[in-house]
Amino acid sequence: MKSLNDLTIQLYADGADKAGILELYGKSYIKGLTTNPSLMKKAGIKDYEAFAKDVLQTVTAKPISLEVFTDDLVEMKRQALKITAWGKNVYTKIPITNARGDSCLPLIKELGQAGVKLNVTALLTLRQVAGVAEALNPAVPSVVSVFAGRIADTGVDPMPMVRACGALLHAQPKAELLWASTREVLNIFQAQEAGCAIITVPHDILAKAAKMFGQDLTDLSLDTVKTFSKDAADAGFKL
Repeated sequence: MKSLNDLTIQLYADGADKAGILELYGKSYIKGLTTNPSLMKKAGIKDYEAFAKDVLQTVTAKPISLEVFTDDLVEMKRQALKITAWGKNVYTKIPITNARGDSCLPLIKELGQAGVKLNVTALLTLRQVAGVAEALNPAVPSVVSVFAGRIADTGVDPMPMVRACGALLHAQPKAELLWASTREVLNIFQAQEAGCAIITVPHDILAKAAKMFGQDLTDLSLDTVKTFSKDAADAGFKL
């Protein structure tokens, strides 16, 4: 494996920076894009629909996931139907519950039956994934986003669970398992090893992966020492 293009897992760029989205959309190793309300807030976006439709002027040939943002399940359905109409490449992100903890599984089933391509998000337990596996429409493409990085943040190895999630989705031929909340370049290869179809990667980690993937470790060691030496000289340290 010599470059990111050689990966078998699909790399999705995760962010809300328009310039970054459009740049990464043009990269052959980027197979899709995702965003969420938190990333949009961080990017200073004020008009959700205007931002999404602006991006969709360029992002037409690769899948992009756009998330609903309400706790009311009736309103969530309205938003989902509106978002899905913005483009054939749009997947509508539905969280496994709303912020009150109410299950979104009935809505997920209803939307799937209506032909909406879904990205079910914020999944952290096998029970949640099992519920999604039962709710999805096997005739409609979907994405199942397991937040492996957040699982790892709790001190738990996410690999066994991610593999188990893949087994739970065997009856869903059009569902793709996605490794979410990526923390480092290594996660790309862990996700691939665990059998994920997709991994969402923040723009900064994608830049690091593009720069450092496959780099000779001896050369990297020397570069590291050179950095220490230059920084010490620039700081004017003396003993």
